[in-house]
Amino acid sequence: MTNQVKKKEEKKRATSSFYAKYVKRILDICCALMAIIVFSWLYLIVAFLVRIKLGKPILFKQERPGKDEKIFNLYKFRTMTDKKDENGELLPDSIRLTKFGRFLRATSLDELPEAFNILKGDMSVVGPRPLLVKYLPLYNEEQHHRHDVRPGLSGYAQVNGRNTVSWEEKFKMDVTYTENVTFMLDAKIILQTVFKAFIKQEGISSDSSETMEEFTGNQVKQEITV
Repeated sequence: MTNQVKKKEEKKRATSSFYAKYVKRILDICCALMAIIVFSWLYLIVAFLVRIKLGKPILFKQERPGKDEKIFNLYKFRTMTDKKDENGELLPDSIRLTKFGRFLRATSLDELPEAFNILKGDMSVVGPRPLLVKYLPLYNEEQHHRHDVRPGLSGYAQVNGRNTVSWEEKFKMDVTYTENVTFMLDAKIILQTVFKAFIKQEGISSDSSETMEEFTGNQVKQEITV
């Protein structure tokens, strides 16, 4: 590698680091505030419909790991009912997820409250999606690096398959993003998110369930010796 190429790479890394450390957070605050103010009417309408169609509480709250695996409360509009069987156990997601709930997920309207998570600093507009706390012990060393940055409302994996790709593929894309955080990449992901969520409405569910299958750990390939 020539000195000119090295200097070019160093400059690129320095620019990316500056954006990730300082500019990205400022843009997150501006975007979150703008979304809350401009779409306040939409928040009210969705909240009202959720209350009428799905009951209360209107918001779904759940602990998720954020940057450096720090736990925070994630907020969404609820999309499922609390219907239970005769033993008091919650029915499967496929039954509790109503037509209205599917609409909220397909349009990503259920994720509107996450703007407040972004405003607080728990999340970013773009980053790896915040998953369940119980997955933390199941990650391998590389996969833990998905928590090197704030989790996002949308991310690199979401615009490249969302729930239709395997966990291993998704985690690889998450780590790839953490190593290449730039303004241009974030802008591209935001544009792709808008296109996929509101125009094509693709990649919302996995092929075999209403929601993404649970992550149960990495598959270890066994070597067969003769």
